[in-house]
Amino acid sequence: MRSSRLVSKKHKEKPAEAQLISHIFLLRGGYVRPVANGIYSLLMPAKRIQSKIIDIIREEMDKIDGQEIQMPITLPRELWDESGRWDGVEAELLRFQDRSNHDMLLAMTHEEAVVALARTEVTSYKDYPFMLYQFQTKFRDEARSRGGLVRVREFVMKDAYSFHTSQADLDNYYNACAKAYHNIFRRCGIPEVVSIQSDSGKMGGKVAHEYQLLTDSGEDKVVVCEKCKTYANNEVAICSFKTEPEVILDLETFETPNVKTIEELEKFTGQPATKMAKMVFYTTEKGETVGVIVRGDVEVNECKLGKILQSEFMFASDDEVLKTGAIPGFASGIGLKCRVLVDYSVANGYNMICGANREGYHMNNFNVARDIPHAEIVDIATVKTGDICSKCGAELTIKRGIEVGNIFKLGTRYSKAMNMTYTDDKGQEQTPIMGCYGIGIGRLLASVCEVRNDAYGPIWPLSIAPWQVQLCAMKLDKPEIVEAAESIYADLQNAGVEILYDDRNLTAGVQFAEADLTGIPLRLIVAPRALAQGMIEYKIRGTNETGLIPLNEVTSFVQNWIQQEMEKYK
Repeated sequence: MRSSRLVSKKHKEKPAEAQLISHIFLLRGGYVRPVANGIYSLLMPAKRIQSKIIDIIREEMDKIDGQEIQMPITLPRELWDESGRWDGVEAELLRFQDRSNHDMLLAMTHEEAVVALARTEVTSYKDYPFMLYQFQTKFRDEARSRGGLVRVREFVMKDAYSFHTSQADLDNYYNACAKAYHNIFRRCGIPEVVSIQSDSGKMGGKVAHEYQLLTDSGEDKVVVCEKCKTYANNEVAICSFKTEPEVILDLETFETPNVKTIEELEKFTGQPATKMAKMVFYTTEKGETVGVIVRGDVEVNECKLGKILQSEFMFASDDEVLKTGAIPGFASGIGLKCRVLVDYSVANGYNMICGANREGYHMNNFNVARDIPHAEIVDIATVKTGDICSKCGAELTIKRGIEVGNIFKLGTRYSKAMNMTYTDDKGQEQTPIMGCYGIGIGRLLASVCEVRNDAYGPIWPLSIAPWQVQLCAMKLDKPEIVEAAESIYADLQNAGVEILYDDRNLTAGVQFAEADLTGIPLRLIVAPRALAQGMIEYKIRGTNETGLIPLNEVTSFVQNWIQQEMEKYK
């Protein structure tokens, strides 16, 4: 490709709307252009990177017996009615009517579509297991699109769906897919991606893992134990709340005028927040008020709470709190007329301070087992830095990450709802068990850029670089420069090398700055001084490695370098 023909304008200045490194460079480097909020066009450099990522993913999916298909992005309401998600998913799902006033949607995921397809094709246990996958555009009306391609509304995803006759078979395949994912990320140049336990969210199922690229620019919180090398999404992470046993003392009420918050109670009593039981009230969509008790220094994890309540919820109003028998600002779980959930941080404590359910008063020596024996003891805490790992006892830390993939054990969530069955070896109808496995292509592209860059632009791994070689020619007004550059360009093209040739007669500074923004791994420079000696300069992007190559050895040098470099990504 000649730069003079490439439709991809570079920009010197940082775009005002961009904050993430990848967003800045993808805009400045002429990779993407915004069309609407969270919707982008991809120019040729980004499209070439995306195609290479897809090729890598396809190879790894085919190795585990995946069958590539393609399902439509536009689906009828009836399929999502079968699964219950037409009404179960809210604003993220873009609904519309066609010209005949038929309810339709733009698919944000394809569980319904793949079950509808598979149930028409596979009816016998002899045809199991199998996995179907696709690369398809999705649309999710994301409320917080940000960071360029990291969080968008329209995106291309590889989504795969496996079908099994037993849980053991799903477990085995799940593990095989997990290994394939690690291969994908390694081959794309980010081997540091970690697999973490996560929440299955709206997808359903009981087991899920995310693949997180740990980086300070990530928006996800990942709980890390460096000692036992375990990782978990902050939504599901657990920790240990172990305290030294104490002699259980009698409850004592004491006056606390105008002392309502944990901070005020700490100052008033001189006791730390770890000795206090904090109560928060929520009201479910069914109108039930629930009291939640956590330690004073702990925050309620609303993802965990949602799983326990199996309902949407919001903070309760003061009137709703009063109906339970509690007093806002002075509440405890003792004697309330509502459901009470107690976190382990409080259940494992001794002689704590809590509200007295009386205006202006608190109580000393609150003990869950004695004082509210019928409360539900649950894990409902948000883990924070400094908490204790439940496996090894080391301190936990919170890191940031970008989710680059996810896998779920869906079970029969969709196959049962949509009446997909097969006949087993005894002639009985059974419901298949499912798994699903997703990777966002654009997000993966942006994530690589987020961690593979310097101050001047991206440093693309060779396996996904838009081109393998950048050819820069200095002083194109000199015939000998043109002749040498054109000869190198033709020879490398004939040798099958992917090359971008900057054939514009620009200054070295401009050419090199734009080459840095393009991020191609190997740069060849045709310059008068070196050419006078029969040599061509080379530079490896992102390193200090430079050197000279005899003009007649350029093709063999490039081929050998590419072959050796690609060994890293096999």
